[in-house]
Amino acid sequence: MPGTRKLGRKTAHRNAMLRGMVTYLIENGSIETTLTRAKEVRAMAEKMITLGKKNTLASRRAALAYITKEDAVKKLFDQVAPKYANRNGGYTQIYKLGPRRGDAAEMALIKLIDETEAAE
Repeated sequence: MPGTRKLGRKTAHRNAMLRGMVTYLIENGSIETTLTRAKEVRAMAEKMITLGKKNTLASRRAALAYITKEDAVKKLFDQVAPKYANRNGGYTQIYKLGPRRGDAAEMALIKLIDETEAAE
């Protein structure tokens, strides 16, 4: 069930971290992080892309309330969401990368799917 992982953080810190990671994912297209964080980021990123597909004033304001940078929201609504106009969910992929050297935490790469790759 998404949204129930505590990630070893208090609520405010966890929400701020996830907001920052979703913003970074939209800006850059991919993030390397731990597997559990990637799974939480996926849930929120897909909700933001769904808001972007609606493209109403209310959805833009809802996205601005969560995403920390206005430029990222503009990119979400103008570039990212239109790529997925014919797709119902599943906008991200998570690739497992293996254990991290320092503490053996399971690492993963989360990235936005290229619609051209998904069509093939």
